[in-house]
Amino acid sequence: MLEEIQIRKRLAKHLEGGEAFMPVTEMLKKISFEDVNTRSSNLPYSFYELFYHVTFTQKDIVKFTCSLDYTEPKWPDYYWPKEKTCKNLEQWETLKAEYTTDRERLKNFLLSEENQLTQPVKNGKDQQTLLREVLLVIEHTAYHTGQMLVLLRLLNLH
Repeated sequence: MLEEIQIRKRLAKHLEGGEAFMPVTEMLKKISFEDVNTRSSNLPYSFYELFYHVTFTQKDIVKFTCSLDYTEPKWPDYYWPKEKTCKNLEQWETLKAEYTTDRERLKNFLLSEENQLTQPVKNGKDQQTLLREVLLVIEHTAYHTGQMLVLLRLLNLH
């Protein structure tokens, strides 16, 4: 049991980021709203578009993992913003809050020993366990965090 608790705590720490890459929350402190929509060096996305994608994907996985009522969003239509720019500061602040809230929800769900790491999650099949879904969020976020860091560097913000 002690080993499983340590595994849960280690996974929760990785959800926060920062061991192998800059945490997303730190990146958010470095970029102003005025820069979130900038596409640099002919890249096909802005910081906003990447962050929206990370946030939406995380939200989808959290709903899939933690909710009884889950409907799969259409891929890729809902996973990327329909509008290529964030319209206003309020929309940006809401997106940042959703990212943090959903990450905390998944972290708390993970840390609860009531939820089995290797059993199928509520909406899952045999392969879709809590462990798999948490690792998926970590891996997906890390992948796009690298892209967001490149954008920060191209904008001379890191």
